[in-house]
Amino acid sequence: MSPPDFVAHGVAAGGEVRVLAAESTVTVNEAQRRHGLLPTATAALGRLMTGAALLGAMLKGQESVTVQVVAGGPLGSLVAVAGSDGTVRGYVGNPAVHLPLNAHHHLDVGGAVGRGDLYVIRDLGLKEPYRGSVPLVSGEIGEDLAYYLAHSEQVPSAVALGVLVEVDASVRAAGGLIVQVLPGHGEETVATVEKALKDLPAISRSIDRGKGPVLLAEERLGSLGLRWLERRPLRFACPCSRERFEEGLVALGREELERLAAEQGEAETVCRFCGTVYRFDATDLRRLIGEATERAPS
Repeated sequence: MSPPDFVAHGVAAGGEVRVLAAESTVTVNEAQRRHGLLPTATAALGRLMTGAALLGAMLKGQESVTVQVVAGGPLGSLVAVAGSDGTVRGYVGNPAVHLPLNAHHHLDVGGAVGRGDLYVIRDLGLKEPYRGSVPLVSGEIGEDLAYYLAHSEQVPSAVALGVLVEVDASVRAAGGLIVQVLPGHGEETVATVEKALKDLPAISRSIDRGKGPVLLAEERLGSLGLRWLERRPLRFACPCSRERFEEGLVALGREELERLAAEQGEAETVCRFCGTVYRFDATDLRRLIGEATERAPS
């Protein structure tokens, strides 16, 4: 049984370097189970969710971050949403994607994603969320997120994300590490960090062997005085509810609900993020038709 997932936030080099580490095996396994993901889709969504969770470790209060990949590969769009409370959820457009291994004998996430763009939306509780985007550089998710952080947010970052998938698509190990050199750093800090992170082993393989991203970071950045500030539990969670979907149905309007009741006699909705199915029978539809009628402008 895998140990509980977590995401940790630390600093090094007297605050010049930010370190974010996560183990997400249980969380990614839950996403795989809920969405019925095949191996390549599991690796892609697992990397995206882990990356979002790492960004979420920098948030506070009710803040959240959404990371979206819009590309032309067989996976379609991928979305992950992480909150400041250590929750994350996500989905992929086509969960039934599994490609042959790439030239490096790894799951071909880049081929499954294809060419497109990476979007990051930070909801910081302001009037409008902060939005940024960059073209995908590889579709491998980690490299794309590093490119985004460096070019859109001007924070040089090393990003390592990994998901080790079994033949049955279950997740054996998953996690990630982000190391950022923050504004105001000294001239030697970048070179020191680059040297420390050279030839970093695959995160998922390292977790599987008992040396997760926290130990890796301590091993590589300990000389810079790495200090962990916070460690939060990480878990798959979705805020969907029957009430939210009822509101969505009422928003369709009386005429559309009456047509639905006449043609099908019931309605079924599915949450894209968690796969939960909500069913509304004829009695439910009559009640919702009444609510839609009351809300309709006179």
